[in-house]
Amino acid sequence: MIQASTSQPATARLDTPQPGVLQLSLAGDWHFRATLPSAVEVEQRLQALPAIRQLTFAGTALAAWDSGLLIYLNRVLAACEPANVSVELAGLPEGVTRLLKLARAVPATKDTGRGGKPSPLLARIGNATLALWQQAPAMLRFLGESTLALGRFLRGKAQYRRSDLLLIVQEVGPRALPIVSLISFLVGLIVAYMGAVQLAQFGAQIYIANLVGLGMIREMGALMTGIIMAGRTGAAFAAQLGTMQVNEEIDAFRTLGIDPVDFLVLPRMLALIVMMPLLVLYSDLVGVLAGMLVAVTAFDISVFEYYQQTVRSLHLNHVLVGLSKGTVYGILIAFAGCLRGMQCGRSAQAVGQATTSAVVTSIVLIVIAASIMTIIYQRLGI
Repeated sequence: MIQASTSQPATARLDTPQPGVLQLSLAGDWHFRATLPSAVEVEQRLQALPAIRQLTFAGTALAAWDSGLLIYLNRVLAACEPANVSVELAGLPEGVTRLLKLARAVPATKDTGRGGKPSPLLARIGNATLALWQQAPAMLRFLGESTLALGRFLRGKAQYRRSDLLLIVQEVGPRALPIVSLISFLVGLIVAYMGAVQLAQFGAQIYIANLVGLGMIREMGALMTGIIMAGRTGAAFAAQLGTMQVNEEIDAFRTLGIDPVDFLVLPRMLALIVMMPLLVLYSDLVGVLAGMLVAVTAFDISVFEYYQQTVRSLHLNHVLVGLSKGTVYGILIAFAGCLRGMQCGRSAQAVGQATTSAVVTSIVLIVIAASIMTIIYQRLGI
């Protein structure tokens, strides 16, 4: 007949083997769900005997134990701190001592800056400038690697899959048409209406076609498409590559001898270089049609008149200017998105930060490039 094992009740006895020393003797089975002694008795004894300066343990009679014993001992140690009583853990089992020290280990806290005094404006500007200066070598290195990858592509030596390139082309091109259509239509509508209100004061409503045509084809079409693609595609590139960085897939490519710039960055850059001019042309057409809608419905201009005025105001160089800007914007979006994705850290929070940084970097680069190219074209008379 098998006899069931009987558990011994947990006990804690306090003794004073010598002056100034309090000994806590532990015995029995200390299980979390069992009825355990309270640490209040130790706290009361320490208050009643102010001469106590050290607490020792006797744990030779301990049987089975779990986290219940650690919780009790942690409370005992917490009661010793305000009384300035030193604790000697030598009498406890080694496992209990190790876990107790681990439980009471307090990591160094970092100042999060919350609730503190905000940094001065000049300090924030200086920190941002230093951060940008420190990131410059990494950006130049990535730019060089991307340029070399494009060179290998032109020589037919790049390591990438055509199926991936076609899939990314479909993602950045046809699937972006709905949002590009909506934004371009609304921008063309706004430009036409705001310009027409002013032109109507001089009876020059027909020049709505000139305003919308030149504005959309030279500047607004490429700029709005670039901003849309920065928020849509640039962020997607950063999130994709950042997730691969977290999952250590990029490290696996390097281990297998595959250049991640060729395999991951190159198809994304090629897709945007190819599709951005087409998206810009489509955006220009939608914006011009929106201007025509305003002119025909609100200002009594016929479709034929609007068409003729648009054709007379536009030249091929205007279209080429818009396409060149769109191509440059596409390169900058791909560069910023892939750069932030490849620089992503190893956590989920880092992926979000990389995505946000990719969008901000893309828009800043687009605005800077738009300003520089507009000045250059104006100086050249194009």
